[in-house]
Amino acid sequence: MSSTHLSARGLRQTYELGAERLEVLKGVDLDVARGEVVFLRGPSGAGKSTLLYILAGLEHPRAGSVSFEGEQLFALGRDRLATLRNRRMGFVFQSYFLLPELTALENVMLPAMLGGARRAEEARRLLDRVGLSGRLDHLPSQLSGGEQQRVAIARSLINDPGILFADEPTGNLDAATGAGIIELLLGLARQDGRTFVAVTHDPALAALGDRELYLKEGHLQ
Repeated sequence: MSSTHLSARGLRQTYELGAERLEVLKGVDLDVARGEVVFLRGPSGAGKSTLLYILAGLEHPRAGSVSFEGEQLFALGRDRLATLRNRRMGFVFQSYFLLPELTALENVMLPAMLGGARRAEEARRLLDRVGLSGRLDHLPSQLSGGEQQRVAIARSLINDPGILFADEPTGNLDAATGAGIIELLLGLARQDGRTFVAVTHDPALAALGDRELYLKEGHLQ
């Protein structure tokens, strides 16, 4: 983990809520090394998800910059940024965002298909890795919450991204299922040497990472 994979400087974000101006991030600096597992914690409403979305190029900051694999994310055009996210980043969210009319296999293949590839065999391999080799042809409505999140994890890996972002990936799951999902995510990240940046409210979970960062009053502690 000698090289910097992701770097942020001077990140500021504000939201206008009627007449109120809410400053969520107040000049956040952050470096994440290649292959590092980092958890972001903080009180509810502190801006953890906002920070994660900015780091992943899903939301533009009011000020500041993010460098990913040597590229300045917010200097890229919209199409180039979308291509970079599709091919070099993976995302796992609290909500699974599976397309209800597609099977588990088809949902996993979708990001590759958007990039012009099919990769059915790779999708099958990933579903096997997450323990769903017997559920390839099931629709999301035929899967439990934990199984749907496993499909989402497999989907996040279909383009072999160097980095995984996760936003409260166990938030919709019971404690036992959530623990299994986290064990799976961390295992997959570490087996493949991927960088992993995740938001969580759980201190026990955050302790499993290489580093824990706490966001409070707009600053990382």
